[in-house]
Amino acid sequence: MPRTVISTASTTWQGDLPSGSGTTTLETSQLGTFPVHWKARAEESEQGTTSPEELLGAAHATCYAMAFSNGLAENGTPPTSVDSSATVSFNIGSGGITGIELTVTATVDGLDETDFQRLAEDAKENCPVSQALKGVDIALNATLA
Repeated sequence: MPRTVISTASTTWQGDLPSGSGTTTLETSQLGTFPVHWKARAEESEQGTTSPEELLGAAHATCYAMAFSNGLAENGTPPTSVDSSATVSFNIGSGGITGIELTVTATVDGLDETDFQRLAEDAKENCPVSQALKGVDIALNATLA
């Protein structure tokens, strides 16, 4: 029987966009509150601050790794390890989020390159975050270690 799990995050913002700032809190996990401001999003990332794109990248890399691990296990070739990252491109002024590049390296015994690439692509197409981001080009670079 399907069930819905709810996750919550919140942001408080003060001021206008260019000079304002705020904090984003991971409410469900209670893992922390992180500062956010326009400069970290549009100019350069600063240690200790985050951006919507970085948070989106973290969500996508995590979701992808989970989906790929599951697909590999369902194939009868469970992974020893899966390392994934997501690079999110943000076009300031027009376009917004214009693309995401998923990069994955996985150690999987007993799997050939063709099946590895097929399963990697399937995970990219079908992980829930990829499904939510269908309006954005998502590229995949997959390496079988």
